[in-house]
Amino acid sequence: MNPRAFSTLGCPGADLDEVVRLARTGPCTGVELRCVYDQLVHPELDPAAADRVVEALRRAGLAVPVLASYVQVAADEPDVVDRLARHIALAARLGAGQVRVFGGGAERPDGRRERAVRHLAEAAPIAAAAGVGIALETHDVFLTGGELAGILKAVGSPAVGAVWDAVNPWRAGESPERTAELLGPWLRHVQLKDVASPTDLRPVLPGRGVLPLGDVLAQLRRLDYAGWISLEWERAWYPEAAPLAEALPAFHRFLDAA
Repeated sequence: MNPRAFSTLGCPGADLDEVVRLARTGPCTGVELRCVYDQLVHPELDPAAADRVVEALRRAGLAVPVLASYVQVAADEPDVVDRLARHIALAARLGAGQVRVFGGGAERPDGRRERAVRHLAEAAPIAAAAGVGIALETHDVFLTGGELAGILKAVGSPAVGAVWDAVNPWRAGESPERTAELLGPWLRHVQLKDVASPTDLRPVLPGRGVLPLGDVLAQLRRLDYAGWISLEWERAWYPEAAPLAEALPAFHRFLDAA
């Protein structure tokens, strides 16, 4: 069975006690920590506070598979690699395996693929030295496995891989089979969710929406993927969605039955 986690995107404002309580609603052994200023961890978190987070999660038997940063590697800004380096340092302190990054760069489409490759290649040795991976998510300007595979091949570093956010390649018209084929060599983390329709991204309990989650899981088995599967319940963006305490049991039921 793949290790299971959930993102704190589903419980905005929750303290550590609440995060631990949510993890105990099912067989979760990891927490994907959203790294933003009004949440449990943020880019300027001091070492002592980071250590308190680590200790609380350790006591609860919880790992941090991913530090979910909001660094945009295709942004046309001079400090992208510096910001990524700060997130890598925090991830290393938290014991996180990966730093999630986005593409971005929508404000200047020309050259954004080249900027993403350059920034990731510059940050790769920093990540390797820290024992932390960088994982580019199928998101925003790089929705598909095809787009990510081209970038990751150009970077050419084992320190840089992919997060497969299952909804995005599919809504862009890429089948789970094709995404798995393209991302297989670089797959580091998987985020599952379900939605009402390709154009209505409101969260729906796993297995009750239109995303072919069974096909995604079948492809992960075909790849012999042994990594984390995380529920990304986007309640921070859709506050009308069911509480994470309801979504997590549905997530576990779906995975148990698959």
